[in-house]
Amino acid sequence: MNFNAAMAYKGNMIQTASKAELTLMLYDGAIKFCNIAILALEKGDLEKCNLNIIKVEKIIVEFRATLDDRYPVAKDFDLVYDYIYRRLIEANVKKDKTILEEVLVHLRGMRDTWKEVMRLNKQGI
Repeated sequence: MNFNAAMAYKGNMIQTASKAELTLMLYDGAIKFCNIAILALEKGDLEKCNLNIIKVEKIIVEFRATLDDRYPVAKDFDLVYDYIYRRLIEANVKKDKTILEEVLVHLRGMRDTWKEVMRLNKQGI
């Protein structure tokens, strides 16, 4: 598949996705960028590491901005997102792979939970 076709396909996926699917895509993106940051750090590419940590930070900011305060769980999510965001800043300042790996564990757990919520919602449970 050529680049233009791939970009068109990706754009169409985003435009037709539900809010739940968009959230899942954001989790997947955060995980991808965190992995890239870790690999870049291992290779000593500090600029690439920095850029990808910033991408994860932006996704976390988006998650926080879209929380719905009508639900009590929003406060809990905000606290988790705040913690992850602060850890990302610390990882970027210290160039600390261990912190990035910790963030990755949290992101994967949240993504997996979100996928399960989507599955249960589809089943009407």
